[in-house]
Amino acid sequence: MNNDGAVTTYKILLVEDEPSIQMLFSFNLKKSGYKVEVAVNGEEGYAKAASSKPDLILSDIMMPVCDGLAFRKKLLENQELRKIPFIFLTARGEEDDILQAYELEIADYIIKTASPKIISAKIAATFKALEKERTKVVTEVQQAADSMGAKVVPEEFPSFAGFAIAHWHVPFKNVPGGDFIDYYPLGEDKIAIILGDVMGKRWNAWYFAVAYAGYVRSAIRFAMESASDIQPGDIIAKVNESVYKDERISEVFITLSIVILDRKNKTLRYSGAGDLPIVHKSGDLKTHHTSGILLGFASGSVYENVEVPLLPGDEIYMFTDGITEARNKDGKMLEEDGIFEIIKTIKPQDNQLEVIQNAFREFTSNEFDDDISLIAIRMN
Repeated sequence: MNNDGAVTTYKILLVEDEPSIQMLFSFNLKKSGYKVEVAVNGEEGYAKAASSKPDLILSDIMMPVCDGLAFRKKLLENQELRKIPFIFLTARGEEDDILQAYELEIADYIIKTASPKIISAKIAATFKALEKERTKVVTEVQQAADSMGAKVVPEEFPSFAGFAIAHWHVPFKNVPGGDFIDYYPLGEDKIAIILGDVMGKRWNAWYFAVAYAGYVRSAIRFAMESASDIQPGDIIAKVNESVYKDERISEVFITLSIVILDRKNKTLRYSGAGDLPIVHKSGDLKTHHTSGILLGFASGSVYENVEVPLLPGDEIYMFTDGITEARNKDGKMLEEDGIFEIIKTIKPQDNQLEVIQNAFREFTSNEFDDDISLIAIRMN
């Protein structure tokens, strides 16, 4: 199932150099309901796997340029691509060949003389096992979330007079993920808006995101107690020290954006750590970005602050890389320019999130490869 409850159409990368065999298996796989992309050798297969992130790779062994064994070894060297289930489909049926292949952490080994029905059944069984494991992980993470009463994304939008603030969040495959959104009132006239991304731990990122949320809240409380004029860069610096000292997340990459809205002075202050730029729409489109490094890399890191004056009707957008790295059916990424173009089409009377959601779902065919998080702000 996808995020909207529709039946998932799995995407298979078929790597086979013989045109007639490629055509035969591609036809049968499509007939079984799969999307199929083809490559003629391991080198081309690796490039296509990196760009399109298939749900399963089906590969021959004997191929020119880069054979199946070398192809598989190269995939295993990539921390992201090694997770893609891999099946050898080959004419080599000797025991030594099969044992050598299974040493490369493959899901199955299929001899080409097997009937199309047998091959389809083995592929379906692989997907069924993966789905069962995913369901188990989802259940465990959601049970943990419920038992802790912890949330990394608020269910409701904040109320802050003079501004409309809303967010859009879709966790990857419905698993509570590593993206983090929070809103924190700072007295009567200010609010902190926080967006973060815990990367590289897709299934268990939620656990780190909960800890990360705690760091940010603690840092904000500390900043409120120690300074009358709170700066987002000071908050990030405090979070950085906490992350740097925590051995549990020493190998986790964390980005963070903090915007503080000040309705009395009609300004926003922004600072970021390894994040994407925030977008300011005021007639034309401007971006603001600081040079702060990813959290936890070094103690004593300094995070600069940017102050932006605001006018009625101005819009601010914050987003994680699940937006910019989303791909269409041809494997093309949306990138920053793509989301900028969508934002440019938004009119003052439009619902910002609705316009972005519709355009984004159309671009991606409603299939997402990562957590999707975006915050939209409009000054009334």
